[in-house]
Amino acid sequence: MNNPSAIVALTDSEAAEFFPGPMWSELENLLPHYRRVRLPLADVAEWQKLWAESPAEILVSAWQTPPLNGPINPVDLKSLRYVCYLAGSVRRLIPRDLLANGLVVTNWGNSIASTVAECALMLTLMAMRRASYWAIAMHRERLWKSESSITQSLIGRRVGLHGFGVISQSLVPMLRPFSSQIQTYSPRVPDSELARLGVARAASLEALFSTSDVVVELAAATPENYHLVNESHLRMIPDGGVFVNVGRGSVVDESALVRVARDGKIQIALDVFEREPLPADSPLRGLPNVTLLPHLGGPTRDRRRDSGALALKNLKAFLQNKPQEAVVSLDVYDRST
Repeated sequence: MNNPSAIVALTDSEAAEFFPGPMWSELENLLPHYRRVRLPLADVAEWQKLWAESPAEILVSAWQTPPLNGPINPVDLKSLRYVCYLAGSVRRLIPRDLLANGLVVTNWGNSIASTVAECALMLTLMAMRRASYWAIAMHRERLWKSESSITQSLIGRRVGLHGFGVISQSLVPMLRPFSSQIQTYSPRVPDSELARLGVARAASLEALFSTSDVVVELAAATPENYHLVNESHLRMIPDGGVFVNVGRGSVVDESALVRVARDGKIQIALDVFEREPLPADSPLRGLPNVTLLPHLGGPTRDRRRDSGALALKNLKAFLQNKPQEAVVSLDVYDRST
């Protein structure tokens, strides 16, 4: 494809973080006839006017890009062939019918795996050491440790990974300095993949939870996985154990999680929830054995360049009519939060 028309609709901070330094020049070289739309727009009507007057074939977008629906005339989007989305779920931005009618969409895909895995390790260590409890207690209640204070080490612990996608696979080498006892429950993953990383296969979800001191939830948010992890599973974790969820909130029965948390027998660390943002009155708030993050597991600001690098690769592939990575299929779209 020669010199397609393109719109790059980003805030100044998104542009700087996803395409720092020479990466922005590379983007300009790929899209010499692009139009830069600096967000946020003063009036959303400008977005409608833009597509009516200057329709594009390619859209480079992120969190602050206005959606491609509402007041925009569908006729004005007929030229659009590819949306290069720099973040995760595209459901807010792109109506499903555009995807069904052949619009190519990519997102940040597996470029964020290492940072999510890093967050999982951090939450595990925080839970083992009760770090969030002590941070609040020392600041607000002026407390200090006592003889009854309990902390634990991750060294030598049995770690179970529910799901063995790219994030779990990135997490394994991060766990190796602490433990050689790593297992997973992920029925569709071949034995060869587990052997490559030296990970054991748990015979069942029940076996994973009952024989792991730490369980990290990373299963996909498929319809069959909705509330797959229930109260029975959570109570199988040995007393003093840890449950971490950096995957999807819908995989875990959150009401059951609250009941287990209130018992105080295990530590819980969460970055994802069934409802996001987490409601202000959520019963998960305020529990001393629960560490909470507001869905920060994705790329930190300094690593958003990883998504930018994948975007440049995908733009180049699209222009050359070659296969792309992280293509958002209808199935992926429907499973997105």
